[in-house]
Amino acid sequence: MKKTDLVSKIADNAKISKNECTKVVDQVFAEITAALAAGENVTIAGFGTFSAKERAERVGVNPQKRDEKIVIPAMKIPSFKAGKALKEAVR
Repeated sequence: MKKTDLVSKIADNAKISKNECTKVVDQVFAEITAALAAGENVTIAGFGTFSAKERAERVGVNPQKRDEKIVIPAMKIPSFKAGKALKEAVR
């Protein structure tokens, strides 16, 4: 499912225009992104928890020169842990 498919289904079920629904979906994603960038977790009951995790610095291999080692810097990465209701629905 793509974002446009999601917007279409939500708009049809909520009986609102696709334009309005697109604005709402974009705002939800923007707020989740802003919270993660600020180091906060976002918990949606029955769905799951979005969080930002620290990835440690590590040594990797340059894909263009297999014998050359490169240092990959530490960074934050987004993470998602599914809630119990979501896990059960998918099973």
